[in-house]
Amino acid sequence: MTTPASDRLRIAFAQLNPVVGAIDANIDRVREVRAEAADQGADLVVFPELFVTGYPPEDLVLKPAFVRAARQAVEQLAPEFDDGPGVILPTVWPEDGKVYNAIVLIDDGRIQAVRHKVDLPNYGVFDEKRVFAQGPLPGPVVFRGVRIGVPICEDIWTDEVCECLEESGAEFFIVPNGSPFDWKKPDVRMNIAVARIKETGLPLAYLNQLGGQDELVFDGASFVLNADASMAIQLPAWREETVVTDWRREGDGWVCGTGERAVVPEGDGAAYMACMLGLRDYVNKNGFPGVVLGLSGGIDSALVAALSVDALGADRVHCVMLPYQYTSEESLADAAGCATALGMRYDVVPIKEPVEGFEHALSEMFKGLKPDVTEENLQSRARGTILMAISNKFGYMVVTTGNKSEMSVGYATLYGDMNGGFNPIKDLYKTEVYRIAAWRNRNLPEGAMGPEGTVIPENILTKAPTAELREGQTDQDSLPEYHVLDDILMCLVEYEMPIGEIVARQHDPETVKRIERLLYIAEYKRRQSAPGVKISSRNFGRDRRYPITNKFRETLEPPAEIGTTAEVPRQVPPRPDGGEVA
Repeated sequence: MTTPASDRLRIAFAQLNPVVGAIDANIDRVREVRAEAADQGADLVVFPELFVTGYPPEDLVLKPAFVRAARQAVEQLAPEFDDGPGVILPTVWPEDGKVYNAIVLIDDGRIQAVRHKVDLPNYGVFDEKRVFAQGPLPGPVVFRGVRIGVPICEDIWTDEVCECLEESGAEFFIVPNGSPFDWKKPDVRMNIAVARIKETGLPLAYLNQLGGQDELVFDGASFVLNADASMAIQLPAWREETVVTDWRREGDGWVCGTGERAVVPEGDGAAYMACMLGLRDYVNKNGFPGVVLGLSGGIDSALVAALSVDALGADRVHCVMLPYQYTSEESLADAAGCATALGMRYDVVPIKEPVEGFEHALSEMFKGLKPDVTEENLQSRARGTILMAISNKFGYMVVTTGNKSEMSVGYATLYGDMNGGFNPIKDLYKTEVYRIAAWRNRNLPEGAMGPEGTVIPENILTKAPTAELREGQTDQDSLPEYHVLDDILMCLVEYEMPIGEIVARQHDPETVKRIERLLYIAEYKRRQSAPGVKISSRNFGRDRRYPITNKFRETLEPPAEIGTTAEVPRQVPPRPDGGEVA
């Protein structure tokens, strides 16, 4: 093996999409990418956090056979790499009766070093303290005479690990990450990286994984910053890419040569890409041939249809209109127009007979009682049953279409429109659904398999939303206008704001209290809902975990003073309708 000069290194960063539990397939990908990097003259190839097992492996880590398989795969791989690039390979690592989130350095056919993750995250979607042991403060790994600090993901979110590495002689940092996407995350990551650089004076390479894993979606968007915090490399978001970077020693430090600086999508475009990739990987990694959904002529199902076609291709998407006597001609036309624009299979299956069959079966029991929401829910449940039957017959997964506003207040029917295996818009409020649907009509996302142009008819974007479960029904019969509802919900869900502060944002006190009550009592429905893409910092399920049985209700009166409490800092967003904070 030729040892490169100690003042130059070519390092390949592999921004890849592993599959949790697919140890053999992930190891094969390591071999493939290393061979490609070797052809480009790389000295070292780096992979994202826990690449061998996929991230996050959750309670698989508690399974001894899984942990043994991961270590055995790495130990069997090492002798293959007796010539060519070294590898920094993150993996689950059992040692001395404990299990660590670790990296191994493989070079010259041997495991040269192992380092353990120190700062195990235990908040929001993370639960690593439950399954991993905390590692000791690390020193750098020595690769061909160069001392490289390898803090793992959360290890850079505080200063202790990087400070220890710098004091131990690290010359630059390589950070393998499994950092899930949310709206704010790209800026937060960059700020954290810059903080560590300013504290240590060392360059930092941030390598993030890509892909969907259940509710989580990872955007990639890896980058390299030099010691002056200038951008040397920016990898694209939302696609796999391996880049070979050139590092050279200048004076007492290292510099990464300038290379690709991709533009990373932000805002609505990033949210659309997250939902699209999350759906694509959930369907493909779980082996479904395609998806089926109810296309109602409304905004939610239209956006989900567009996401499905963009994620999977029109030939793998089956949309079904399920009309009843309250379904308007307008909805029929809008659904058909959307299906035509997207080029997917579209069928119409009327539900008059099954609904009337249910009503007839219950007529004696319900005799003398006025029709109410019960009869409305029969329509929704008939639709859900038909979609599940189509799924059973053809093997397509049912995609459900409820947005975060509806899921917040329980404006959904269990075993009806909530039926489904996955929900790509579960973490989007209704106002965000409208905005992102309009964005899609103006843009064809990178990697999308659907057509350009307007794929959601304009009338769907402008008409009043309605479930069409009774004559003349609109959503606002029972809910505030969505810009009002969403602002209240964002305050309650995303920011846990006191009721008084929400009212101060020019909201009616009784409306705020009613929405708070609906939010609490709908918890049992949310527990039974399909998983869906997480794109906010407070999604239902992983981030926000409230008890179903819950009698707490906040009052509007200011609380009595009990000692001295520190004010909890919050970032309060502007109202979705553009109003200012009062």
